[in-house]
Amino acid sequence: MADPLYELLVPYFDTLPSSRPVPTSSDPLTNKYLSHLSTLPLSSITSQEPRSLAQSAHSTLLSIQSLSSRSNAAIIASADHFSSLEKTLPLLADEAKKLQGHLPKLDASAVTFSTTYSRSTENEVLDRRKKALLIERNADRLSDILHLPTLLSSAISSLAAQGASSLTNYATALDLYSHIKRLHLLYPESPLINSIYAQTESTMQDLTSHLISSLRQQNIKLAAGMRTIGWLRRVAPDLETAGNQESLLGYMYLVCRLSTLVNTLSALEPLKQLADQESTTRLSTTKVSVNSYQGGQQSERYLKKYIEIFREQSFSIISMYKSIFPANTEAEQAKLLKSSVGSALATFPSHLTDMLFDTLKEYLANVQDKTSKESLLTQVLYCAGSLGRLGGDFSLMLSTLNTVESEEENMNDHEWVEVMKRHRGLAGRLEALASGVGGKGVDGPRINNP
Repeated sequence: MADPLYELLVPYFDTLPSSRPVPTSSDPLTNKYLSHLSTLPLSSITSQEPRSLAQSAHSTLLSIQSLSSRSNAAIIASADHFSSLEKTLPLLADEAKKLQGHLPKLDASAVTFSTTYSRSTENEVLDRRKKALLIERNADRLSDILHLPTLLSSAISSLAAQGASSLTNYATALDLYSHIKRLHLLYPESPLINSIYAQTESTMQDLTSHLISSLRQQNIKLAAGMRTIGWLRRVAPDLETAGNQESLLGYMYLVCRLSTLVNTLSALEPLKQLADQESTTRLSTTKVSVNSYQGGQQSERYLKKYIEIFREQSFSIISMYKSIFPANTEAEQAKLLKSSVGSALATFPSHLTDMLFDTLKEYLANVQDKTSKESLLTQVLYCAGSLGRLGGDFSLMLSTLNTVESEEENMNDHEWVEVMKRHRGLAGRLEALASGVGGKGVDGPRINNP
């Protein structure tokens, strides 16, 4: 039905003033409208349909106007872009051809990249990246390691302020040093660990110096001495092993304590100066008359203090040495016999004895009072007995005191013999009383230990 209507309306298409194209019979919209007209009666077509078309046209016009008002800018931009498509599309086609030509090179470059930076092969860039990532993951640990020399320096610096009584700082410093040495043994090729270890070694020199200086303190106790030597064994192990010789720590300990003894005796310098004046007076008066000199009180005071300090310090030095450095085994003693130096304790008591007798030979002649001189000799015998318990008895060396004195100085050659006999008699009675053998009848004179 639509085709006949279309044929009837064809003559009227040319008379339309619109520039719109002529609708074709195959247009779905045209066929739909013609089918709709065929269902309407003639009266509706002539009366209602024109009004309906006018309303639809007016509504469509309003919609178009509203759309153009809202989308004016977008429509203009779309029109501009659409006008540029004539130039853009050919350029796009040319670039697409160029991209297609470069695809083989891109594929080859991708294959080369994947082959070069594969995890299965070694690459310097990847190695640097892995190291950088490893450092980033262990940044906190590296920071702690870098702070080890600073912590060690702080612990050692606090020792100087707090003194040797601060055992915690010593233990902390030694623990830090042990940890750094362990790291150096585990990672000997690491430049960072080697640098930290070098800084630590220079810092530990200060700790070693501080420990050595602590051995020179006055009245050091056995516990403190053993702790200090133990710390030195950890800080300076090279001092512990000295080839075929005994531990160098023993020599160092004796040297430090000898220095302390000399410094302690140097405190008697005022008394020594007075004794020197008496020596000068004695030598000047004996040239005129042998019996004109009657002094010696200042020399007696000096010698009494000197012997007292010497007895206390020498016994303390040797007894602490034997406690800190126990007796060597037979194998070690055989090595010491072959050594050119020998044991430190074998020559140290003789050096102490030489110090004492040099002083006695110089100032004992100033003492003219027999009772005072016998008291000094008895004090020397007590000192010899004190060292005798440690294997350093020098009581028989009293006989050498008379060999330097002349007859003009009025000294009895057998004076030391009488003093020694009296001293041994008193010592025997004391031993008898101590063992309970002497009985009630034993009544010896009271002995004051100098």
